[in-house]
Amino acid sequence: MSRTEKTARLAKMAMLAAISLVLVMVIRIPFPPAPFLVYDPADVPIIISAFAFGPLSGLAITFVVSFIQAFALGGDGVIGFFMHMVATGSFVLVSGLIYRKHKTKKVALIALIAGALIMTVSMIGWNLLITPIYLGVPVEAVIGMILPILLPFNLLKAGVNGLIIFLIYKPIARFLHK
Repeated sequence: MSRTEKTARLAKMAMLAAISLVLVMVIRIPFPPAPFLVYDPADVPIIISAFAFGPLSGLAITFVVSFIQAFALGGDGVIGFFMHMVATGSFVLVSGLIYRKHKTKKVALIALIAGALIMTVSMIGWNLLITPIYLGVPVEAVIGMILPILLPFNLLKAGVNGLIIFLIYKPIARFLHK
């Protein structure tokens, strides 16, 4: 890869990170059963980056966006940074690794479903560890939140983002690969 190609790739990744940050500032929909959980489509450009440039690029953008969101945009500091990194990072890593081998619509669908499921399962575990600290409640209270709140929220967030990516990735990919 030439220096010009590397620079163009880095510029495109920066653009996707900026779009992600704009999305997290503009679209925030609280989850009614638990208003501390908020849907935003900020993962869409991050996972698009993982599809276009590989899972490590997606993880790099996840780190940058998580850091800026947590510490510059009032997003819950260290806990918000960590939870965003593990949630988005697990989705990015799984879907990016699956998609990079065979870049077809069928594989994209499989990659997005696998990423969404891994993110959901991962976040159940992390919520059991982190949410008692964040909310100051016992682990038993968080266990009681798994089926009615945490599982539906994570499936909904990952599912909606995965659907958006599936619908818009190919046209965007043409631009990203020019």
